[in-house]
Amino acid sequence: MRSFIFAALVAGVVSASYSAPFEERAKKFTAQYEAQIAPLEKAANLAWWAANNSGKDEDFKKLEAAENALDEKLSNKAVFKELKAIAEMTPDKGHKLLAREIEVMHLRYLEKQVDPALLKKITAKRGAVEKTFNRSRAKVRGTEYSASEVAKILKDSTDSKLRKAIWEASKAVGQAVVADLLELVDLRNRWAKELGFANYYEFQLHIGEQKPEEVLKIFDELDTLTQGPFFAAKNDIDEALAKRFKIRPGELMPWHYEDPFFQEAPSVTGVRFDDVYEKQDILKLARDFYAGIGLPIDDVIARSDLYEKKGKSPHAFCTDIDRQGDVRVLANIVPTDKWMSTMLHELGHSVYSSKFMPKEVPYVLRDASHTLTTEGLAMMFQKFAFSADWLGKLGVKVKNADAFNAAGLKANQYDLLVFSRWGQVMFRFEKALYENPKQNLNKLWWSLVEKYQGLKAPKGRNAPDYASKIHIVTAPAYYHNYVLGQLFASQVHHAIAREVFDEEDSAKVQYVGRKDAGRFIKTKVIEPAKTLDWRELTEFATGEPLGAKAFAADFQNKKAQ
Repeated sequence: MRSFIFAALVAGVVSASYSAPFEERAKKFTAQYEAQIAPLEKAANLAWWAANNSGKDEDFKKLEAAENALDEKLSNKAVFKELKAIAEMTPDKGHKLLAREIEVMHLRYLEKQVDPALLKKITAKRGAVEKTFNRSRAKVRGTEYSASEVAKILKDSTDSKLRKAIWEASKAVGQAVVADLLELVDLRNRWAKELGFANYYEFQLHIGEQKPEEVLKIFDELDTLTQGPFFAAKNDIDEALAKRFKIRPGELMPWHYEDPFFQEAPSVTGVRFDDVYEKQDILKLARDFYAGIGLPIDDVIARSDLYEKKGKSPHAFCTDIDRQGDVRVLANIVPTDKWMSTMLHELGHSVYSSKFMPKEVPYVLRDASHTLTTEGLAMMFQKFAFSADWLGKLGVKVKNADAFNAAGLKANQYDLLVFSRWGQVMFRFEKALYENPKQNLNKLWWSLVEKYQGLKAPKGRNAPDYASKIHIVTAPAYYHNYVLGQLFASQVHHAIAREVFDEEDSAKVQYVGRKDAGRFIKTKVIEPAKTLDWRELTEFATGEPLGAKAFAADFQNKKAQ
C-alpha cells in the first residue's frame, strides 16, 4: 500500500509541466547515479558482509578496495560541479521529489570532495581498527572470553574480583586501538576542514541534515527531563546491587552494573527474564511477531548469519545490500532476554528497508528517512521482549505473568533512563573529542560518566576507556542518533496507541497479531522512505516535531509496581 505522502509527491511530478533545464539535467544525473553508484554500493555492502562474517584479512582487503572504488566515484569533482549547479537551481513545486533526490545526492557527493588519498587512508585505518575489534576477546588469567561470556559473567557473578578483572579486560581493546583512533580523529578533522567545516562532528551533522544547535537543544531538554528521575532510579538500582554484592551503595564500582558502559540498566527487578528465554526459540518468536503484524521477515532470516563463530564480528547489525530487498542480519544469538531484545531490534531495521518500501520510490530515496528514524523503529520493537502479555499472545505461557509484566515495565523504564544518560556521555564526549582532540580525553570521559551516569572512576585509573566503545572508533558522530531514535520511538508508539488502539496508556499496547498496527507503521514510517527528511517524517507520523516530552511520559507520572 503506497503511503499518502509518497503518492502525493509522485502525483506532483506527473502533473507538473516540464521546466528545462532543471528537470532534464536532474533526471539525467539521477539516472547516471543509479547506473554507476548502485553497483558499487552493492559490492561494498557484500564485501562488508563477508569481512564481518569471516574476520579474514583477505576479506577485509576486499572490503577496503570496494569502499575505495565507491569513494573514488563519489569524489569526482567534475561530476560534483554539475550536481552542485543543479542543486543551486530553483525547481517549481511540481518537482519536489526530483529536488529531494538532488538534495540527498548533493550531501552524498559533498562528503567525498577531498583528496582521494585522504579518504583511502581513513578507510584503511578504520578497517584495521574494525578488524582489531572483531578479533578482540577479553583475557583474564590466560583465558579468553567471548562477548556473550563477558555479558553472562557481568550479569550473573557475585564475585567482585572476577567482575573487576572481566570489566578491565573488556576495556583492554581501547588501549590497543587508541593511537589509531586519535590518528583517525586528526584525519577526519582534516577532511572536514578541507570542506569548510570547523570539525568532523559539525561536518557529519550537516551531512545528516542536522544542525548542531537543534541537536544540542534536544539533548539539553532531555537532560532536564531525565536528571531527577534518573538519579532516583539509580538510587533504587544501587540499593538492590549493594544487597546483591553485600557492600554499601557508596562502594559500588562500574563493574557492578552488568553492562561494561552502564548503557543498559542491570537486572534488579527480582525477575530473571532469561528463565523464560533460555527455553525458547528466539528466531521463531521474532518471526511470528513480525508476520502477525503484516511485516513478515522469513526471507531476511534465510539470508542472515545469526550464530557465533570464530573471527566473526561479536556484535549485531542489519544491512540492506542493494535497496532491492536483499536485507540481512548479522547476529550472535544465545537464548537470553538480551538477544530476544536484540533480534527484535535488528529485524525491526530489516522491515524499515527496501523490503517494504514502494518500488516506485527512486533508488536514491529508497532508504530510511534518517539514521534516527530507523534506530527509533527498531528500539520501539525491542522493548516487547520484557512483556509477559506479548509472550502470551505468541503462545508462551509465563509463570507469574503479573510479576513478569510489572518487572518488565520497571526494567523498560530503567533502561530508558539509563540509556538516555549514557547517550548524554557519548554525544558530549564525541562533540568535545572533535572540537579539541588534544585535551586530556581520559579525564574528560570519566568527568562525563560521573556527571551524567553517576558512576565513580576507579581510583588511579588512567586508561583510554572511551576507545573501547566501537562506535567512537568506527561509527563516529553517529551515536546521538540512537538517543534521538528513542525519542522518535516514543512519539510513534504514543501515536499508534492513540490512533490505532484508542488507548491513553501506551504501556498497555502490544502489537501482536494487529495488522492495523503494522499498516500504521508501514504507511506512516516505512513507505515515505527518504522522500521526507527526519523532521518532516516525525510530524507526518506523530503530528508534532521531535522532542523529549513523549519519551519522558514513558516513565514520568507512572509508578512501576
